Amino acid sequence: MCGTCGCGQDDEISITRPGKENQHDHIHSHEHEHDGSKHSHSHTHSHSHDEGHEHHHHDEHDHGDHHHHHHHEHEKEIVLEQDILQKNKLLAERNRGYFEGRNILAINLVSSPGSGKTTLLEKTITEMKDEIPFYIIEGDQQTLNDANRIMATGAPVVQINTGSGCHLDASMVKRALKELDVSENAVLMIENVGNLVCPAMFDLGEAHRVVIISVTEGDDKPIKYPDMFRTSDICIINKTDLLPYVDFDTEKAKDYALRVNHHLKFFELSAKSGEGMDAWYTWLKETL
Repeated sequence: MCGTCGCGQDDEISITRPGKENQHDHIHSHEHEHDGSKHSHSHTHSHSHDEGHEHHHHDEHDHGDHHHHHHHEHEKEIVLEQDILQKNKLLAERNRGYFEGRNILAINLVSSPGSGKTTLLEKTITEMKDEIPFYIIEGDQQTLNDANRIMATGAPVVQINTGSGCHLDASMVKRALKELDVSENAVLMIENVGNLVCPAMFDLGEAHRVVIISVTEGDDKPIKYPDMFRTSDICIINKTDLLPYVDFDTEKAKDYALRVNHHLKFFELSAKSGEGMDAWYTWLKETL
């Protein structure tokens, strides 16, 4: 369960290596109460699709006064949210230490759905795989579609399906890394779930957070979703080949973004046509 937004409750998270779809790493989260305090824990097991398993639920007890109960539930939700974010922060730091120790450049790609994240990845891998070893973690609520697209480029990829969950977290990334076995001196691209809200709160241990917007979106995205732009250090403005056909003011979008985060570095490009991609490739090579 995500205590910050309520997503992912009672859902399974699956981690799959394309080509091995019959074998998932399933993560089940459960909540229970001890002495009036709510705790959460998770366990992991692997099994084939035809293997059955049972879920056991704890009975909930009525504590009497509804308003009193509601007040305490609200307090416990706040504590749970803080607990989840703190645990995520600790795991993210472990991931970061792992990446730094092996000289792995981990990049967290975040955006709204349809911004062109996967197309950008496909193009980048295809054109730079002879110079840079790429490993990919794909995050989506359902399907292996994007992981299959990446697999076609030849890059090793693992798919994390979050069910109704709207973001990846450090624990999911850590589990995916066991499947991916990233080599030293490589670039790890983590394509987050398409969402500009909750992923902003969850550090994955990445070295850089890259927020992608496309010119088919509103140029006011940075002030509508300030937390995401505030926590990112790179902003890619994608689909510049469509600028003649859309009502998007690039300078206004950049100005809005800089108001939120004056440290942002921008790349204006089209993953489809290739224009502006060289500057992005140069940054990747220099940063690795």
